[in-house]
Amino acid sequence: MSDDLAERVEDVLAVDAAEFEAQAKADAEVLKRELREGTFDNHQSIVGLEYEFYAVSDGRWSASEDDVHALMRVPRRLLGLMGFEKELGLHNAEMTTSPQPLNPHGLRAQESEVRARLDAALDCAAAEGMRLVSDGMWSIPPAGESAREYLTDSVTDGGVRLATNMSNSVRYHAMANGPTAPESFTLDAPHVSLEADTVMPEALITSIQPHYQVPHAADLPYHFNYALRVAGPLLALGVNSPFFPADLYDGGVTADEILADGWDENRIAVFESVLNSGDHEKVAFPGDLDTVEDAVDRVVEDSTMVPMSVERGDRFDDDFATLRRKHGTYWRWVRPVFDGASRSSANARIEFRPIAGQPTVRDSVAFQAAFAGLMERLPRLDHPVIDLDWETAEENFYTAMREGPHGDLRWIDVDGDDVTGADLYEDLLVHARDGLRLAGCSEEEANYYLEPLRKRVETGVTPADWKRARVRDALDDADDFETALREMQREYVERQSDSLLEGAFADWF
Repeated sequence: MSDDLAERVEDVLAVDAAEFEAQAKADAEVLKRELREGTFDNHQSIVGLEYEFYAVSDGRWSASEDDVHALMRVPRRLLGLMGFEKELGLHNAEMTTSPQPLNPHGLRAQESEVRARLDAALDCAAAEGMRLVSDGMWSIPPAGESAREYLTDSVTDGGVRLATNMSNSVRYHAMANGPTAPESFTLDAPHVSLEADTVMPEALITSIQPHYQVPHAADLPYHFNYALRVAGPLLALGVNSPFFPADLYDGGVTADEILADGWDENRIAVFESVLNSGDHEKVAFPGDLDTVEDAVDRVVEDSTMVPMSVERGDRFDDDFATLRRKHGTYWRWVRPVFDGASRSSANARIEFRPIAGQPTVRDSVAFQAAFAGLMERLPRLDHPVIDLDWETAEENFYTAMREGPHGDLRWIDVDGDDVTGADLYEDLLVHARDGLRLAGCSEEEANYYLEPLRKRVETGVTPADWKRARVRDALDDADDFETALREMQREYVERQSDSLLEGAFADWF
């Protein structure tokens, strides 16, 4: 770590929190005025995608069999060559697609851009003996290190605590050094406990984040409230992080207990428990919105962990730059976003954050398309699921986290009937398809995008189920848990090597 990073963290810590809050509140009034004047209306739906990966050894230069597909740090110069962005951990890389209109051409452009850029990135990574993996959570630590060491290693530079394996993002490092920072950041999940003096344990997880831009900003709350109702069912189909690295499990816990008590999407628990450490509750399932102004006010009212100064330039969204900075630590599983470099590109959108990284590009795009289709169809139809109690929507979300689609999720179908199980997903996917048809897709195109999700409903197999089955099979062959976990993770990477760009998860079984 460099003195420069520590100095930049100290600069952040010197920012007056009260002044920062006052400026964010003033920015909110600017933003709300622009919303009232229609600046954020675009008269078409737009889609985008954030896609996170982690890097592993491809095995060519491994010193031993134990190092195959172990986590690797991505050289910063390599990220630039890939055209990817840094994320929290040094092992992470993130792609953000170019926003496209929600129509057949836009969806094809999204899928093609992901494949084209990822294909090029895989070539760059291969030259370094590494591979980018699309997954919900890594489980094989770097060669020669334990996961606990990798996630908790830190240094003190001039009184500033810096995580050794974190990217040089000042915001993340500052979280562990501010006056309101907790004594430690705690990861809490069944049979797993970890304390660190930075937020680095959050670097266990990776995700995809579809974006849906509403045509009329005033309608964002109605779409947002529907997004809360679909969050649980879509999360259930996407669960993909049932296991932690073996050395993070508590001493004395058995493999049977891990399998019986573990959750299907531990990514949710990691993000919430680590970033909600101390007095801040930064990550949560949000409440319903009444007005678009309420969405702005929630960001203002959110607790501030890192007040950071901003430079204001000539961009349109520089007029509310402090509020945008505060929004950067406003983490909700579904969250509104307001930005735009110019008045003509100003947009109001919904960022959908529950879905873990998926086994293949096609599966990832399926979630993007399903979410967009549902946002396009359900509000137009005034679908009665909007009458599902918020408390039930929240319960659905955490049931999905624990049990995937095998849990008891509740839904109201188009006829107003309370349904669950297969009837829930039939209604959900029919309306996702109809939403894509409204966007101009042919029936064949709509079915193509949603087929990976339909396969999961028909087979009852999610990526989390696949991982559990592989670990159970290895345990039945008398392997210990750590060996079984490594064998499963290696098979995941190897199968993905053959299917990431062109295949689908359903091809794995």
